[in-house]
Amino acid sequence: MAALVLLSYEQGNTLRSTSLSTITAALQLEKEVDVLLVGETLNERLDQAIHLNGVRRVLAAKDPSFAHMQAESVANLMASLASDYEFILAPANAEGKNILPRLAGLLDVQPISEVTKIIDKSTFVRPIYAGSLLATVCSKDKKKLLSIRGIAFTPIKTIGGNAEIKEVTLPSPLPENQKSIFLNLKLSQSNRPELEAAKIIISGGRGMQSSDNFTLLEKIADLLNAAIGASRAAVDSGFVSNDFQVGQTGKIVAPELYIAVALSGATQHLAGMKDSKIVVAINKDPDAPIFKASDYGIVGDIFEILPRLEEGLKNRI
Repeated sequence: MAALVLLSYEQGNTLRSTSLSTITAALQLEKEVDVLLVGETLNERLDQAIHLNGVRRVLAAKDPSFAHMQAESVANLMASLASDYEFILAPANAEGKNILPRLAGLLDVQPISEVTKIIDKSTFVRPIYAGSLLATVCSKDKKKLLSIRGIAFTPIKTIGGNAEIKEVTLPSPLPENQKSIFLNLKLSQSNRPELEAAKIIISGGRGMQSSDNFTLLEKIADLLNAAIGASRAAVDSGFVSNDFQVGQTGKIVAPELYIAVALSGATQHLAGMKDSKIVVAINKDPDAPIFKASDYGIVGDIFEILPRLEEGLKNRI
């Protein structure tokens, strides 16, 4: 049989890097991989999807109910397609985590979340206990539903493919009284790299004290072409939106350089960035747990250190 991958996009027509990594995982399971593309309009996305390396077929579902990736409509569509596939995969992002459990309920199978390694067609590795342990699990379900942690798999190339297009539709209209409806969308606009794909990330914690002080991080991020992250404490304090949250309940990242500023280093935050290549911590508390997870540490007042760091970067660039 084949594998089916749900594609996930940024607002607009930018394919998320986690989708490319999910296709890599699918190709480790099956030689024949199809991708599912849903939306209200698909023209630009279709042109991109047919060239994805390793993809056999693009299943294109165009319908107003897919405009915002509403879980009910997408899960119902995927359930109607499931008979042709042994493996159904989605990125372990907000969309995948919302859709895959609903699909599992419709198919009466056990989903396996946050897969970081594929051992064979039935055996997978996933983190547990906030990433402090890795569990090896074996699925006996005839259909395997997997959410894939993007940082664990190398993204496929976006060129070189020549997939055919097949149009698909919902098997029946959704009921008018469905339990969730789309109300509105508030977008945070940024020219910085996508947080989950960024090579450099600078994150702030509650010690930043206010949203205004995040401008100190923004200046450094602009010099380094870095993404900006935050701890849950900073998000809960209203300093930044939850789009910036890194951690167990936020985004999982693995940049080449992670700069943690005024972050205590709670276990839940470490679970989201522990795979970073190099970690630099800046904190006034020498006993902060973040230093135990860091390669380099600077103890001091961030309001003195960050301007000096910015000036030093300006002199080098």
